[in-house]
Order: sequence, then C-alpha cells, then structure tokens
Amino acid sequence: MTPYSLAFYMDVVTTGTLLGLRPTDSPDRVTEVLGSRFGENSFDRQSMWRDYGLVEFFWDRARTNDPWKGHHFTLQVHRLAYRNRTLVSETFRDRYGRFTPRLRFDKLRRLLERRGVPLVEVPDPANAPYYRTFWQPVSKVAVMVIAGYDEYSTPDNLRVGDVYSIVAPMTDAEVEWRRAGAA
Repeated sequence: MTPYSLAFYMDVVTTGTLLGLRPTDSPDRVTEVLGSRFGENSFDRQSMWRDYGLVEFFWDRARTNDPWKGHHFTLQVHRLAYRNRTLVSETFRDRYGRFTPRLRFDKLRRLLERRGVPLVEVPDPANAPYYRTFWQPVSKVAVMVIAGYDEYSTPDNLRVGDVYSIVAPMTDAEVEWRRAGAA
C-alpha cells in the first residue's frame, strides 16, 4: 500500500473525520467537500444516504420538513478489491495518491499503535465468526476485518486479515450494548 493511501485510513481512524467532514455534517457540507458526483438513496423520507464510491454518508430526520442530521459515514474499503478506479474520487487521489485494492489490518493497527492510537476489539455477534470489529475509543471509529470465509458473506478478492469497512461513529453506548449481548 502506498504511504499516502495508508495515511488516509490512519487519518480517518485517528480523527473520526474524513477530509475534515464529521459524521454529523449536512448533505450540503459533504457535497461542498466531496463534490456532486454521488448516488442518492432513500428508504423513506426520513433517511437518506449518498454513495461516493469508496465512502457513503448517512442522514436522518424526524419529519419530512426537518433538516437532515448526519448519522454516520462508512468507508467501503472492500469495494477497492474490484479495482474500479472510479470508486476513489479525484478529491481523495489528489490528496492521498493511489489506493491499492486491499488494506491489511495488521499493518494499519501497527502504525496506529505507533501513533498512540489503540484499537480495541469489541464483540460482533451479528457478523461472527467471519468478521471481527475493532474500535478506537477516542475517535469513535470502528474497523471491520475479515476473520474467515463464508460462501455467502465474504467478498471475492479479499483475504482473512483485510479490512472490510471503516465506520464513524460507533458510540460508547453501542460498544456497551455489544459487550452486554456477548456476555
């Protein structure tokens, strides 16, 4: 992996932001930073997400007339394994360079620990035993890692130890809920 794209992932995990964007930022603010090339999706009038290829931002609101409130963002790292250059926008490439098709968790974790940014494993009963989830308590970022193969849930072109996705935020309450459910 190039040092630049690895720096991108390290920045996200360390700060809980993506190019300065917080999970709570408005759709307009996200468009201002990432541009207008996205797919917009909605299940209903109270939830929406925008797919920028590598990253998706999610919003919700209580009523149709209310403003959108940012809920979370997800880096869909596993999509890079398909080697589709359009997944990584020019905004990311201009700042971080070339992105490789896989992100090895052990390398990311080792470099984060050198920075003093530890990752703590949290239970993931919904995805075990094929995935493991690690959490950064300060930035509230979760990293999902492939732990085993399953013909239905493991993506092609990925290996055990590859990062599947990175999500911000994973709240303290969700971590406690997962721990309580695993006990």
